[in-house]
Amino acid sequence: MGTDLLLRLISDDGPWVLLVFYLLYRDVQKDAATRTALDKNTAILIEMTTLVRDRLPRGYVS
Repeated sequence: MGTDLLLRLISDDGPWVLLVFYLLYRDVQKDAATRTALDKNTAILIEMTTLVRDRLPRGYVS
């Protein structure tokens, strides 16, 4: 059923359907790249926070 529907959409609407699927695919790739960058930045911030917390005198830690 999925293949028949896809072929019917492609034959009826042609390149527009392919363009929509391509743009959705690229959007998913962009979201994955953004998520990877944010995860890396979060790990760096956690490490920096840990280093600062370890270097502070004990009275300043909340």
